[in-house]
Amino acid sequence: MRIIGGKYKGKSIVIPKGLPVRPTTDYAKESLFNILNNSIDFEEIKLLELFAGTGNIGYEFASRGCKQITSVELNFNCIQFIKKTNKKLGLHHKVIRSDVFRFIKYNKEKYNFIFADPPYKLEKIKNIPKLIFSRDILKNKGILVIEHDKYTDFSDDNYFINMRQYGRVIFSFFNFKV
Repeated sequence: MRIIGGKYKGKSIVIPKGLPVRPTTDYAKESLFNILNNSIDFEEIKLLELFAGTGNIGYEFASRGCKQITSVELNFNCIQFIKKTNKKLGLHHKVIRSDVFRFIKYNKEKYNFIFADPPYKLEKIKNIPKLIFSRDILKNKGILVIEHDKYTDFSDDNYFINMRQYGRVIFSFFNFKV
């Protein structure tokens, strides 16, 4: 895995064998950040990374100047990996070990950008937007992006804006419709 843009561009991060992760591909990340570069001031936002896995997306945001990053992941080994990588990079993200649905239920903070990369076969994947918007954790004009595969379709969700496909990776975008 490597960081594709910003201050840490080109930095390789070796993922230990056995971590139950599927990091976002470089191609998909580059495409996503090409979109975001035109609509986000990375230095001014507060990011929530759900189903963080390796922390891949959080590192990309940090590399572009985001200072307020919270990564939520249930797997202990993934949490340890994120903490170790943060230390190597000199980052100070908040790293929380929790079930994502439980975290959303009890979280009191609001974020400008929420990125969720759940397991593609997660049964409750379609509940994520509704839960996030009902818990009011996305700031006004904030953006939610969910990474998923072709077997999940969010187009009927009230907060759905659009989707973009890059190879096998699909990003669905959501926000408050004003």
